Amino acid sequence: MTLDRTMLAFAGTMVLLSVILTIFVSPLFVWFTVFIGLNLLQSAFTGFCPAAIVFKKLGVKPGCAF
Repeated sequence: MTLDRTMLAFAGTMVLLSVILTIFVSPLFVWFTVFIGLNLLQSAFTGFCPAAIVFKKLGVKPGCAF
């Protein structure tokens, strides 16, 4: 699995987790969802993603985007 696909899977997992936490734990977890969305937008325009750096250091093969 390339870094691009790993990032997509990680972002999707985090969005689903934040929605579950919002429903079952506290409505304030909606801000976690907002943070994830903003980070996705920021990385789309700048190409900088902290999670991609971590996954790259863990040995995930690079892809086209990251």
